[in-house]
Amino acid sequence: MGISHYVEKNEHEITEYKPRVEPGPPHEALFFVLAYLDVFELLVMSEVCMPLRDAVSKDVLPWRKIIIERPLNSRLSDEILVQITTRAHGRLRTLALINCFKITDDGLQTVIEKNHLISKLHIPGCSGLTPEGIIRVVKTLSQHHNSLKSLQINGISSLKKEHLETISSHLQMNPPQQKPLYRHHRNSFTSRNKESRRMIDVDICPKCNEVRIVFDCPRETSESGREQPFTHCRGCYFCISRCEECGRCVDDEEVEETLCSGILCTDCWLHLPKCCSCNKAYCKQHANQQCSSPDTTGFLCELCNEKLEFTGN
Repeated sequence: MGISHYVEKNEHEITEYKPRVEPGPPHEALFFVLAYLDVFELLVMSEVCMPLRDAVSKDVLPWRKIIIERPLNSRLSDEILVQITTRAHGRLRTLALINCFKITDDGLQTVIEKNHLISKLHIPGCSGLTPEGIIRVVKTLSQHHNSLKSLQINGISSLKKEHLETISSHLQMNPPQQKPLYRHHRNSFTSRNKESRRMIDVDICPKCNEVRIVFDCPRETSESGREQPFTHCRGCYFCISRCEECGRCVDDEEVEETLCSGILCTDCWLHLPKCCSCNKAYCKQHANQQCSSPDTTGFLCELCNEKLEFTGN
């Protein structure tokens, strides 16, 4: 008798005498976690077992804050959005649809008409929406004495100065007072939501007069030590070059070359680690593109690493 046959026989015998364990209910701690899960995790959890599915569908608390981003944003339609928001039973407070290009004016309006308590409406990059649809949504909320505290509409096409003024009037922003916003606050939805206190994320750029995200300069004085006028360095991304790290304005002669096509000021460039071969830096947002160097304690950029591998072969 071969060894493999002997092992298979013993495994079969062990399996026969192993007591069968019946599946039990989920641990109680899982039910307390539901309120801290995002939409994607809630949908996954609802497929685990019947008790969790019932808890997810019947508990209103997890659905008062709905944030749809990758990977669900590309699949989200009007019909699915209505189904998801219905679980809040009219108590939805935060609705964030990040780059959900399939959502239309009618779909969003349907949700808003059933959820008058929304205080944060973030719909950046939802290209299926129109300025007229946004105005209708804001008007609906204002008619129900809603206090909309945060509205993000960057990326809505054809948004003009007149549209923004109408939206501001419905939000009772007369005259509109916007808090300062710095370039490095825009990197993620989380940081934008926590750090920016603007009621509306877009503004009229004083340079080009277009409706875009307008950044302020954190530098209070010029290089000569004189106070800078407030609007001197204020403008959108297309009008004013800004450092990816500190957010200050950068003159053309001061721009430092990076490996990730970002813009850095001299001060920030000096403090960042450099490629051991080409002496160029990644900004912190793209630091994950660094390749470890076998001969030094530093790193190699992707291009220098490919050259090294090519010469080594």
